[in-house]
Amino acid sequence: MSRIGRSRVALVGLSLVAVAVATFATTVASAAPASHATPAARKPLAGKIIGIDPGHNGRNWTDPAFLNHQIWNGREWEDCDTTGTQTAGGYTEAQFNFNVATYLRAMLRKEGAKVVLTRPNNDGLGPCVNKRSFIINRAHANVAIDIHADGGPANGRGFTVLEPVADGPNDHVIRTSDDFGAFVHQAFLADTPFRVSDYYGSNGYISRDDLAGLNLTTVPKVLIECGNMPNPEDAALLTSPSIQQKIARALNAAIVRFLTGHWLPGTS
Repeated sequence: MSRIGRSRVALVGLSLVAVAVATFATTVASAAPASHATPAARKPLAGKIIGIDPGHNGRNWTDPAFLNHQIWNGREWEDCDTTGTQTAGGYTEAQFNFNVATYLRAMLRKEGAKVVLTRPNNDGLGPCVNKRSFIINRAHANVAIDIHADGGPANGRGFTVLEPVADGPNDHVIRTSDDFGAFVHQAFLADTPFRVSDYYGSNGYISRDDLAGLNLTTVPKVLIECGNMPNPEDAALLTSPSIQQKIARALNAAIVRFLTGHWLPGTS
């Protein structure tokens, strides 16, 4: 074979090797995304924004003038905020609300969500209830939850989901808020020791048109009265860290269900 012939054979051989290598590389590359997907892509709330409003604040009691100044709630004038209620032993609603919010924030972040709280700690004053709505609106939250405990009669027990009434700014989120409220209601019954309220609302629901937190919020939102602090049985539950975590898990489950269409495995 001539030198030119041998060169052509060598070039053909090298070309065949190059094609084989390229084919193998393409095959590996096309398979890689499925096996090396980022953890965030597998999280159910990746890309979602959740608003959490822990009602009241730990130092609200220090400034009555601030609390009493009037804000427009969409229908009428109301107080900027209140101190909230407390148990007979002095455990405050503000502390309960913030504890549950903190647990819930950690759970939501684990599911991939960005979380916006209306107050960063339990050592401050306010903000007023209208400003809390504006914080959530400006964040463009996909859904929001307002966390409270009630100050009802000492012989009353149970939770209530407070749902908004059409007020203008919130008209377009009434149906979705009702849907979200149903998931909160379902998760509370399934995942916490609380039953529906026996003194407030009907079957664990009530519509409210006099609260800035519901009237002025333009994303799907409900308020949950998790239990009744003056009642000794409810108070024992509400002050328990393990029960606070159960409440947070129930709210987390309801939020995931609302935003994804599916309950988390092992919930509800």
